[in-house]
Amino acid sequence: MSTRWLRIAAVYFVVAISLGLYMGMTEKFTQVPVHAHLNLLGWVSMALFGLIYQAFPAAGQTKLAKWHFWIHNLTVPVFMAALFLMLAGNAALGPVVGIIATVTLFGIVLFAINLWRTIPASN
Repeated sequence: MSTRWLRIAAVYFVVAISLGLYMGMTEKFTQVPVHAHLNLLGWVSMALFGLIYQAFPAAGQTKLAKWHFWIHNLTVPVFMAALFLMLAGNAALGPVVGIIATVTLFGIVLFAINLWRTIPASN
């Protein structure tokens, strides 16, 4: 589980930095929220998920971990695409962005529940 998260995180890092470079070169910064979300939900969060699952392998073996993995990896690309298009002028995608963001949050809640259930409390 940890290796999958870390590899996918690296892909998001490349995509996020590429978008940042594109915005800088064109001096068009309307997609800054997408850039920030790619970095935070993609690169940073996924890398942290991977490192946490590496440190606590039992947490990565649960059904909650698998649900979290698939929910996050199916919703984040759709979320980013919808947000990109919304910021490019398609305001009708606002509700789609909100729904997908909520489903992404649900996956993250599963991650939190998983950690509370599987990581022993320190004394």
